[in-house]
Parts: sequence; C-alpha cells; structure tokens
Amino acid sequence: MDEVIGKQAVRAALGAAPAQARCLYFAKGRRDARIQELLELARAAGVRYQAVDDAWFKRRTPNLNHQGVLLECHSRAVADEQALKDQWPALGETPLLLVLDGITAPRNLGACLRTANAVGVDAVILPKRNSAPLSPVAMKTAQGGAEGLFIVQVTNLARCLSWLRDQGVWILGADAEGEALWQSVDARPATALVMGSEGDGLRRLTRTLCDQLVSIPMVGSVESLNVSVATGVLLFEVLRQRGTS
Repeated sequence: MDEVIGKQAVRAALGAAPAQARCLYFAKGRRDARIQELLELARAAGVRYQAVDDAWFKRRTPNLNHQGVLLECHSRAVADEQALKDQWPALGETPLLLVLDGITAPRNLGACLRTANAVGVDAVILPKRNSAPLSPVAMKTAQGGAEGLFIVQVTNLARCLSWLRDQGVWILGADAEGEALWQSVDARPATALVMGSEGDGLRRLTRTLCDQLVSIPMVGSVESLNVSVATGVLLFEVLRQRGTS
C-alpha cells in the first residue's frame, strides 16, 4: 500500500489515477478550500474519505508535513526494462529520457521527478538498487509530478544504457569534469540525460557508457550544484533547444 501526502500531491494522484486510490484521510477541523476540493474529487471518483485527528497523522506520518491530508493507494506498478522496450515505439523518434544513477536521497529524487514532469520527459529510468524508493517523502517532494511520468526501474543500468545506444539514443552524462559546456551540446535528437549522485557523481561504468560528458561551470566558491538543481538546468536547456515553451 502506498501513501501520498500533501495537498498538491494528493490532488495530482486523484486526478491521474483515481482507480488506484483507496481512502482519503483528512484532519478534523481543517476544511479549507483546498481540502474541500480534494473531498469533492474523492467523492466524484468514488473514493471513500475519513476525518482523523492530529494524533493519527503523527503516528502515520512522523516528521512529515502532511498538510492535513493523506491518500492511501494501491501500490503503484513501476515498469521494468521489458516494458520500456515494449513502449519504445510509442515514445516517438526523438524521446527525452532522464536516467538517475545513485540518487539515494528521497527529496532529491522527488525534486528530479517534479522537474522531469515539468519538462515533459518521456521516461525516467532508475536502478532497482542504489536508488531512493518512491516513498511518501519522494512523492510529496515531487508535488504530483511523479503521477504523470513513465518511470522504469532496471536491474542492470549498464545493460539498459547499452540498449538505448543501440536504439540511436545519445547518452549525455552530467559530470563536473565534462569537457563540453551545458549549452554547447545538441540535445534535439533522441537523448538520455544521465545524472549521478551528488556526492560521487557518475559511477565509472556509467561514465564509460556515455557518448558525451557535459558540465555546468561554477564561478563562485561552491564546487557543485544539488543534483536536482543541476537536473533542472540541463533539462530546461534541452527544452529550450527543442523549441518548446
């Protein structure tokens, strides 16, 4: 059973996959316009709802800003590598893929998913191991962005990247030592942007499978950006190049 918390994330979940929703819990005495809207969405979708007290939320979502709402859902089915291959023709001739290698912080994962949705990424690829789960923290940070994404988890990321190269996808890796500057790369053809962990960057094998390494120049005293910020910079450059606004 999955849990979605926060008003925006719950609204997105009810809108994108109401059949997956099981029960909407809301805080007693908190019937502001946003929560009222969520109750109306739940009612229209045939999703039951229940008022609960603050103690219930503290037990269920310790240390999380739930905003007075929690949506209990049937576990989300995440696609695997075979599903990616099956869906590949439907992604078009110039798909944009985001590959997150070693993003273990849930909030960073959620922020990357939110940006991926905003840019219109066709698929997000995650390794099954060495990756943060799609937890309530990640989903809340995504602010509903995960609901509209094709998310794929693969057992062997190197094998998946090799397969993507065979399909004609340009594998673009973000690396602090990349020789190409972020604005100099042509990302209009089919492109997979690979982001590594904030601490260690791309793993050695992942780096060797990239067709090109790209960097974002740092002119201040910091050596790097948060991975979700760097993901946003690079993805919106792709969007700019592709002429979509």
